[in-house]
Amino acid sequence: MTGTLVLAGTPIGDVADAPPRLAAELAAADVIAAEDTRRLRRLTQALDVQPTGRVVSYFEGNEAARTPELADALSGGARVLLVTDAGMPSVSDPGYRLVAAAVERGITVTAVPGPSAVLTALAVSGLPVDRFCFEGFLPRKAGERLGRLREVAGERRTLVYFEAPHRLDDTLAAMAEVFGADRRAAVCRELTKTYEEVRRGGLGELAAWAAEGVRGEITVVVEGAPEAGPAELDAAELVRRVRVREEAGERRKEAIAAVAADAGLPKREVFDAVVAAKNAERAAERDAGRDAGRDAAGTA
Repeated sequence: MTGTLVLAGTPIGDVADAPPRLAAELAAADVIAAEDTRRLRRLTQALDVQPTGRVVSYFEGNEAARTPELADALSGGARVLLVTDAGMPSVSDPGYRLVAAAVERGITVTAVPGPSAVLTALAVSGLPVDRFCFEGFLPRKAGERLGRLREVAGERRTLVYFEAPHRLDDTLAAMAEVFGADRRAAVCRELTKTYEEVRRGGLGELAAWAAEGVRGEITVVVEGAPEAGPAELDAAELVRRVRVREEAGERRKEAIAAVAADAGLPKREVFDAVVAAKNAERAAERDAGRDAGRDAAGTA
């Protein structure tokens, strides 16, 4: 008889937001795998719960090594409760490896739904919520961060990101560069906590604000790209979009097809614009070379 893996959502700020089932699961679990055992201790004290099961740490540094141990406990019939510092395990937090291992062994995986910074930020942002995608944390290195943003430059769904406060200004500046300074966004800080703040505005405006320094847990919500009809896109814009996709790693043929689909245009029209731009660049280079040759001959 196998056990059960329980993924438990924990408060993202206000402990009063803890789901009612969380206390019962904390008390009944055979094993509690916690991202931070000290935070777990504070949580159980706040909920007036005394765990009876074994408590182990389960964080980014030991996740790979500890997953087999927890999977074995599940196979042996244990009820394992997984909690992270805040929100739902596996969502930009430890958990995915253990879930995958449990599923592979045919072990039941269930969840105690709880607070979510992604959905909370999305709901209070004031931006469209009918379609959205969660992008997690962006890369720390500037070049990689720009590349990742360029991959979604034409994404029409609302985008949700997590970010560290000390990188927020650089991230917003990069977003303004790729998405446009006027693209609407919301920076949600310290959600459900005492100093909760939601700052709304264009990406350029928000980047300037963040340059002064921001503290706390941050979730950024960005409006999706506007839907542009064929008449709104000139040849230069079509070429720019193709190049953005190429820089993100797409082959030219795939980039042209994607841009044409987004713009509602025949692929041939986008292809012709790219070829024309390339020919114009080559002609400009030849002219520049001839001019440089004449100058060199004149000074000889």
